[in-house]
Amino acid sequence: MTLIFAHRGSKGTHPENTLAAFKEAVRVKADGIELDIQFSKDEDLMVIHDGDVKRTTNGEGLVKDLTLKELKALDAGSWFDKAYSEEKIPLFKEVLALLEEEKYTGILNIEIKTDEYDYMGIESKILETLKEFDLSCDILFSSFNTETMERVMALDTTTPKAVIMDKSERKINFGKDQIAIGGIHPSIEWIKENKEIAREFPKAVRPWTANTKEDMALCFELGLAAFHTDFPERAMMEKDAF
Repeated sequence: MTLIFAHRGSKGTHPENTLAAFKEAVRVKADGIELDIQFSKDEDLMVIHDGDVKRTTNGEGLVKDLTLKELKALDAGSWFDKAYSEEKIPLFKEVLALLEEEKYTGILNIEIKTDEYDYMGIESKILETLKEFDLSCDILFSSFNTETMERVMALDTTTPKAVIMDKSERKINFGKDQIAIGGIHPSIEWIKENKEIAREFPKAVRPWTANTKEDMALCFELGLAAFHTDFPERAMMEKDAF
């Protein structure tokens, strides 16, 4: 059965990577929740996609150059809708606390955002932080950065892992050849161009980002392991109807 992963929470209906977006993903019972982690200047684990805060907050500057206090002072919701003006960039711990409280039983896909800036030590800090919580959900690690995935593989031998790419054949082969990598997360465009390869791929295939009814239907028809979507509620309804 093809699973539904809520991309950055519920990116199409709520400000991405905020507690509001993750609460929505839990509410609609998404099979998986995907989020992005970067280091602040003081090496706190922050849940935000871009290396620069400008697109999703009222601030400016790089995440890595701003302290936790500076990042927490930013409005991370008004850019999407004024109704979310109280939303902040969450700490990874805050999201884990929410999922623990909600007793979420799906899959938490942790994307380690080291493709712009390679934060040394971020992998071990993520693993240490996870140990602080009694989670009901399963964990999946992913990254565009193959060196990050190699570091995670060295630190952790049990948690499922996947490599992300747009259409890179090198990364497709990395995902296929590395025994410790259990899946690939290519773009939906790669899926459209390589339907039979995707159907027969020997490991889990979970593309990003399937938002249209047609793209969702394609993922179901190919029998893919999962797909990421900005509209998890819509996708869950499509899944029930398929």
